[in-house]
Amino acid sequence: MKNNDKQIIRLAEEKVVELFGSDADHNLVYHTIDHTRNVVKRVNEIAAHYELAEKDVVILNIAAWFHDTGHLLTSPAEHEQKSAEPSGLIQEIIKDADTYHFGTNEFKEMDKLMKNEMVLRNQGTIVTDWKKNTLYLLESHHYYTSYCKDLLEAGKQKNMAKLKKKLGETDSENGSPVNFRIEGSKDKSAAKTKQAGYITKGIQTMLRLTSENHMRLSEMADNKANILISVNAIIISVILSVLIRKIEVDKHLAIPTFIFLGCALSTIVLSILATRPKITKGNFTREDILNRKTNLLFFGNFYKTELEEYKWGMSTMMKDPDYLYGILVDDIYYLGKVLGRKYRLVRIAYSVFMIGIIISAFAFIIAIVFNRAAPSTVIIDGNGSPF
Repeated sequence: MKNNDKQIIRLAEEKVVELFGSDADHNLVYHTIDHTRNVVKRVNEIAAHYELAEKDVVILNIAAWFHDTGHLLTSPAEHEQKSAEPSGLIQEIIKDADTYHFGTNEFKEMDKLMKNEMVLRNQGTIVTDWKKNTLYLLESHHYYTSYCKDLLEAGKQKNMAKLKKKLGETDSENGSPVNFRIEGSKDKSAAKTKQAGYITKGIQTMLRLTSENHMRLSEMADNKANILISVNAIIISVILSVLIRKIEVDKHLAIPTFIFLGCALSTIVLSILATRPKITKGNFTREDILNRKTNLLFFGNFYKTELEEYKWGMSTMMKDPDYLYGILVDDIYYLGKVLGRKYRLVRIAYSVFMIGIIISAFAFIIAIVFNRAAPSTVIIDGNGSPF
């Protein structure tokens, strides 16, 4: 290839890299510059097999570099109209290079990235029944070049077989989307469906009751902590308003009073720690939803988020039963962790209060007894008379 042709291809590459860099759409997780580079690599691999003329190779490379730039400018539905349209063998090579991974071990990873991108770009109807639609796409797809047919068709069939195994497909007619059939008689099928319904309702009831029980236990812990705070606040008020002035006259009551005050303060601090809420960041990203890393059933994870983003997150979550049930289970687990911490602190607070009351009572008794038992000191004036 001439240096001038190489320079043209290099300029095309630089321009596309610049476009993806400056106009980067964070929702593009499949149609990235890495995907474009991979298509260019495959294009040259296929072109080498056909020994194309240098002019055609240049056209093919430029088309490959720019083939996905339409995704930076418009929606997926309009992308094809915005993209370049080569013809003949060049068109066939471009198409086969773009779907090369259908027949390789990279298909599963690429399919996951494509699904995530469709979710991020609000293509909800496409994502629904994703595996079925992906299988239908593979069944409808065919490689154009003989090179890819010979090299990749067997791999594509293996990927289709894996999808069919996951979906439990037994029949597909007339190229229509996959229809599922449950083996066995209608009675057995109905019985299984009814049983599955009972199981689902049972799981939902279990999760609901467990969550409600945790919430009631949390309220009980808060009430117990509030009782301790109220009682000890009254005790501290009495100590500061009555006993402190009493100490100025009866100094022997100082130590018991400060013991009592210290126990009351410690109890209040522990009770406040038990009921003090934890602050969360209050927002989430779409990647968090796609990776199942956030719980939108808890207000602390979304209170700073815009309404539309929250609706998108909830809609995506509700389409994924495993994610939804997983969040409910996680919610119950973390409620239990919070309850464990609350009850541990409340128990310590009650213990401190109980022990403090006992120690303070004994301290007051001892102070009063020893003060009464101590001999009185009489001061005699110069005439031998007591003051």
